[in-house]
Amino acid sequence: MEQLQDSQLVRNYIAGNEQALEALIYRHKQRVYSFIYSKVLDRDVTEDIFQDTFIKVIRTLKRGRYNEEGKFLPWVMRISHNLVIDHFRRNTRMPKFEERDDFSIFSVLGDSSLNAERKMIKAQVEEDVKELINELPSDQRDVLVMRIYKDMSFKEIAEQTDVSINTALGRMRYALINLRKLVEKHNIILTE
Repeated sequence: MEQLQDSQLVRNYIAGNEQALEALIYRHKQRVYSFIYSKVLDRDVTEDIFQDTFIKVIRTLKRGRYNEEGKFLPWVMRISHNLVIDHFRRNTRMPKFEERDDFSIFSVLGDSSLNAERKMIKAQVEEDVKELINELPSDQRDVLVMRIYKDMSFKEIAEQTDVSINTALGRMRYALINLRKLVEKHNIILTE
């Protein structure tokens, strides 16, 4: 089994060969585990997220929903990355402080280490949104990018795209409706 490619091992597992999954886990364990640990810096949490990652992999494979042909490891890494983000969302690691004369809560607000998880979550949300925007029809995508990222008025958008203001407004409306549908379809969480 060591000679087989990931894609063949996945097919073998889906066909009922449990050893194929063991081979996949063994092959990628160190890389996935190290990635998770580098983010959470806690062995117990890393173990939990690692197990949750492969539970999700197994469920997806058993449901026949895996379609990342030839990209098994990046797919598993994405699952583990999302589970790390979910962990941080659930466990906002803001320490509890008591207000004393020699110590103020405001002294920790500038501590960038407290915001590392937030930055990671924000970066993931931004990446997810950009991927969703790319799935929109081009006319809707163009209007949304001009309005949100370039801060253009609808009058400016209408002039640049050579359409009426009402058409630009309509495209923006449909872009937002379609974005909501894509968020639900891909089951993406867009909140911190």
